[in-house]
Amino acid sequence: MQIQGNANQNLICIALNLQCLFIFFQGFFDIPVDNLYAEPAVLKWIKENILEWKNCIIVSPDAGGAKRVTSIADRLNVDFALIHKERKKANEVDRMVLVGDVRDRVAILVDDMADTCGTICHAADKLISAGATKVYAILTHGIFSGPAISRINNACFEAVVVTNTIPQEEKMKHCPKIQVIDISMILAEAIRRTHNGESVSYLFSHVPL
Repeated sequence: MQIQGNANQNLICIALNLQCLFIFFQGFFDIPVDNLYAEPAVLKWIKENILEWKNCIIVSPDAGGAKRVTSIADRLNVDFALIHKERKKANEVDRMVLVGDVRDRVAILVDDMADTCGTICHAADKLISAGATKVYAILTHGIFSGPAISRINNACFEAVVVTNTIPQEEKMKHCPKIQVIDISMILAEAIRRTHNGESVSYLFSHVPL
């Protein structure tokens, strides 16, 4: 989730989908909180850029992301899987167990953010070893700190796709696998609607499947 403020003193929270948003989070502020989600833009990217998307499987790199991937899988009418992981310490994965069948399918890893990318790169290796034909990663926020770029370059991803909540121009120069979904118009329209007292939820209640 990413939080931005505007001149009208509203908070705008950006996450992948509504299931990821902690609604109780609003109670910590004495100003309005608007929840935006990137799922419609992600679905559009998948359909326009992955030719075999009807044969894909949406994968969560951890059990906590199950609701996130099932929402996307349901809207694409495809299957989903998840990877259960046990951590020894921060940013290190001890063991990964795949729950679901990815053999002969295009696997799309979906997560809210990636920092050093150890988890998603290990997950990609796990998916290929389990028989996936290709692996993509789609993230709402790409932090990409430390060894992230090197790890992505050396991993088996077809592409690592992020929204532009964080500028990626410099990182893209060093990593051709990074692609960006532009959600600036969604954010701009939300700010315009907030400024004019219009409904922000209308943005997503009128998005076609």
